Amino acid sequence: MAAVVLLLLLLSVCECDSVEVKGHTGQDVILPCKYDRKYHGALSVCWQRGELPTRGCSNQLISTDGLRVETRAPSRYQLLGRLEDGDVSLTIMNLTEGDAGRYGCKVEIPGPFNDEKHHIDLTVVDDLSGTTAPHILTTITTVVGQTGSDVTATDLMTTQTQTAVRITAVQQVDHLEIFIRNSARLTFIIFIPALLTAAHRVWRRGQRLKTDSRLSQSEEEESPA
Repeated sequence: MAAVVLLLLLLSVCECDSVEVKGHTGQDVILPCKYDRKYHGALSVCWQRGELPTRGCSNQLISTDGLRVETRAPSRYQLLGRLEDGDVSLTIMNLTEGDAGRYGCKVEIPGPFNDEKHHIDLTVVDDLSGTTAPHILTTITTVVGQTGSDVTATDLMTTQTQTAVRITAVQQVDHLEIFIRNSARLTFIIFIPALLTAAHRVWRRGQRLKTDSRLSQSEEEESPA
C-alpha cells in the first residue's frame, strides 16, 4: 500500500514547470531560471528554443558549467545573472517578433531523473502596432527566411503544415519519454519492496527452521536413554 501511495506521489509531480513572460520589441527581456547553488554546488545549465529533450539541449542557444558561460549563439543571448548564486536567467537583447515562442532551461543535476526543466513561453508585443506576435507565425518566418527565396501563399501554407507536423512529432517523442521514465519508476517502486518482502520472508523462515532444530535437539537430549 505504501508503495502505491509513493508511486502516485511521484507520478503526480510535473516533469517540468512553465511560466509566461511578455516582452516588447526593441527592448531587452529576461527569462527567469534559477537553482539552489548552495545545496547542489555549481551545475551545468543549457538554454534552447522549444521543448526540452530528455538529455541536454537539442537546439542550444547558450550554456554554462556553473562558473562561466561556455557556448553562445548570437550575442543577443546573455547570462547576466549571478552564476555564483545559481541565477542562470536568459537575457534576450533588442527583442524582435521572431523571438516569440517557447524556451527551455535545463539544470543538469547528477543522478537519474534529477534534471530540472523550466519552460518559458515568451510573448512579444510590437510597441508600434500594439499587436502580439503569434508563435506559429514566428516559427514559419524563421524557417522561410533561411531559404533566401520569395514566399508565396502556397509556400506559407506548406511551411505551416510542415511546422505543425514537426511540433506534433516532438510532442509525441516527449510523451513517449515521459511514459518510459514513469514506467521505469513504476518498475523500481514495485520491484524493490517486493524484493525486500521476499528476502524478509526467507530470513524469517530460516530463523524458524533454526529455532525448530534447536528445540528438537533439546528434546532429544532431555529424553531418557
